[in-house]
This record gives sequence, C-alpha cells and structure tokens, in this order.
Amino acid sequence: MDFLRPLADNNFPADSDNTSGSAVTLGPWPPGAQGVMVWCTEAAYITVGEGVTATSSSTPIPALTPIPFTVSSTVTAPWRVSALQVSTAGIVYAKPINFR
Repeated sequence: MDFLRPLADNNFPADSDNTSGSAVTLGPWPPGAQGVMVWCTEAAYITVGEGVTATSSSTPIPALTPIPFTVSSTVTAPWRVSALQVSTAGIVYAKPINFR
C-alpha cells in the first residue's frame, strides 16, 4: 500500500470551489508535486495540468470519494485542477500530494 504525503501548505495549499454548469479552476500550484488528491460533494468531471479546462469528456469522479491524480513530471509551469459538475452543483476540493 502506498502512502500519500500532503505537501507544505505555504507552497501547495489546499483549494476548493463550487462546481457549476461551467468549469471552475483550483490552484494554480508551482511545479514539484507528484500528484493531487481531489474529492467532490457531487459527481464531477476532472482534469489536471497546465492551462486545462474540464469538459464532459474529462475524467468523471463520484461524489465523496477522494481520488489521487498524477501531475505530469514534465510540468514546468504552474498547474491546476479544473472541475465541471456532472449534473448537480457541489464543492470540489484539491490538495497537492507526493506519493510515499
């Protein structure tokens, strides 16, 4: 079993926002994180990376289920999480992490 290590809040603080009928953005964070833990109060489509915007083609995640996403090791600029509600508005949360 791998352990997740939250990163220092001064450089990689947690972020949250309300999902809606248009994509919302969390972050940005500087390069250096291996991943980000994302969870929502309602189902949402999620994408992670530099300058990304979630669409209905993005990765869907279920409500109330923390999901770790990797951040590409080729990221050289600030990156972000973008979320779009599946059908019901809710709150999306994200916290940068490292693995182990």
